[in-house]
Amino acid sequence: MIDDIAVYENGVRRPGELKLDDAFEACHEENCFVWIALHEPTPAELDSVRREFGLHELAVEDAQHGHLRPKAEVYGDSLFVVFKPAFYDDEREAVETGEVQLLIGDRFVITVRRDETDLSSVLQELEQRPDLLRMGPSTVLYGVLGKVVDGYYPVIDALDTDIGQVEADVFSPSRSNPAERIYKLKREVLELHDAVAPLEEPLGAIIRGAFPRVPEELRPFYQEVRGHVVKAVRALDDFRELLTSVLTANLTQVSVRQNEDTRKISAWAAIIAVPTLITGVYGMNFEHMPELGWTFGYPLALAAMGVACALLYRAFKRAGWL
Repeated sequence: MIDDIAVYENGVRRPGELKLDDAFEACHEENCFVWIALHEPTPAELDSVRREFGLHELAVEDAQHGHLRPKAEVYGDSLFVVFKPAFYDDEREAVETGEVQLLIGDRFVITVRRDETDLSSVLQELEQRPDLLRMGPSTVLYGVLGKVVDGYYPVIDALDTDIGQVEADVFSPSRSNPAERIYKLKREVLELHDAVAPLEEPLGAIIRGAFPRVPEELRPFYQEVRGHVVKAVRALDDFRELLTSVLTANLTQVSVRQNEDTRKISAWAAIIAVPTLITGVYGMNFEHMPELGWTFGYPLALAAMGVACALLYRAFKRAGWL
């Protein structure tokens, strides 16, 4: 579906509504461009946009199929950019990614979103900056990209909270084993990293002037966005290293607990072996055995077993086995 079609002249939105068939003819003057916002468009809608603006068939094919990694490529005289917004499901502790595509031409910009990213807020913010909109369609790329990158930070904060919980759980006195949760969080961190890290290269190319569609006056704004991307990538790299260390620590903790359990079992087995040995000897029922006819023989045997067990328990306790 078509969310909106807007014409901007000298940084100000032209009043009134516009049909898609009239969009290309709406702008012939300098400092004028058309913004078409699409949401999960059908092949027929994309074909209509292609015919109206003469888009390259490969760009339309990419926009139609979706599921692309973040990138920036030139198709004909248009710049095609893809990036992936991210959202976090606290209940499932899962990172979910969407997809937003932009096609930037001489006097037009086409946005295609395949998730619930609110681009209307970008439109409202940019309309408060006519000085930026005067620089042309690449301003929309800056606005949308800035919103997507800013959206990564709540996801990073949520992951940071969950990782902190796992770290505390690993070193807590409880005998839980959060290995599965650690592994799952690492997978989610990798998924977010795959959405963020590829943006560094195209942003660097834009800043260096590799894409003439982006005016030089607008490149410092892209430099700011790139700084946020670099910061996010570093945070995710730290998360990956931390989760690897936490997983190793968890495995070590499990091994230590198993060794402690083994020592405890061995200590109790040694303690129980003493009365077992004594009762085994006296349970053989031979006719001629010492103390069988003695009145204090039975209490003495019990006392000997008790003292031996107490001495062994004390020795194992001092050694840290119990």
